Amino acid sequence: MKRLTILPLLILTFSVIGNTQDKKEKDQKAIKDMCGCYEVKFKYAETFSPDIAYEKAYDYRASALEWAELVTDKDDKIIIQHILLVHDTVVIKHWRQDWEFQTKNTFNYDAENTWTINRLPEEKIKGQWAQKVYQVDDSPRYSGSATWVHVDGKHYWENKANAPLPRREYSKRDDYNILARGNSVQLTEYGWLHEQDNDKVIREGGHQDELLVQEKGYNIYKKVADDQCKIAKDWWQENHKFWKKVRQEWKKVFAENETIKLKEKVDDKRLYQHLFALDHKAGHKEIRVVLDKFLN
Repeated sequence: MKRLTILPLLILTFSVIGNTQDKKEKDQKAIKDMCGCYEVKFKYAETFSPDIAYEKAYDYRASALEWAELVTDKDDKIIIQHILLVHDTVVIKHWRQDWEFQTKNTFNYDAENTWTINRLPEEKIKGQWAQKVYQVDDSPRYSGSATWVHVDGKHYWENKANAPLPRREYSKRDDYNILARGNSVQLTEYGWLHEQDNDKVIREGGHQDELLVQEKGYNIYKKVADDQCKIAKDWWQENHKFWKKVRQEWKKVFAENETIKLKEKVDDKRLYQHLFALDHKAGHKEIRVVLDKFLN
């Protein structure tokens, strides 16, 4: 009678655990490699519309220096704050990206400045990282969960997510109301690339979504010496405590609500204008008062 042994099973188990941990470490490194100082070029061009009479918008081009600050570096959560440096002297708090490992909680943009909290099934998120993108005032923008891929010397992450109109268009256009973003985050020899295949969608209650036009986008991040972003780094050191409190208040808002609907303006000003106007030593109560004014 053949004797059974658990040794092969133990070897296999430890091998799987080791490979899983090695994969996660590669994921973490890829995410954190997006930090630092970058020359950024933003390029967008509309491509295809199902309506042959549609007149495509002019291509969009812009450039700036951008500092990507590593705010949080935990085993299952990495936060990167982006800060624009325009004309080498003007500092603008830009977007924020949170990466969370195997999280069930993401959010989806529905329309009309409204986001719904998603609860993803556990079997779907195994080994995945959710990227949660926030606006300049730390309000939600878009999120999605997917697997980082490391193969043939390439490192990338891809996802499709609904978002509001981009800042380059929300004050200029009203012919669509959903940007279905096809996001590809890729590390490159020069830095990293945020490549996009976007659908500009018209969504109306009781009707099927209608594609207005598709768009190709490239946000090209070329790594440069960190000292070129010194002004942005210094600004963050002076203001990071305030924005930590803002993030904490938003965390409470997410915990309290399944749906988040925000007013476009209060007293003829947008949310970021109210927050930027606060003293950087403002407390939690003052920040929450501002957020509550915009919450429906």
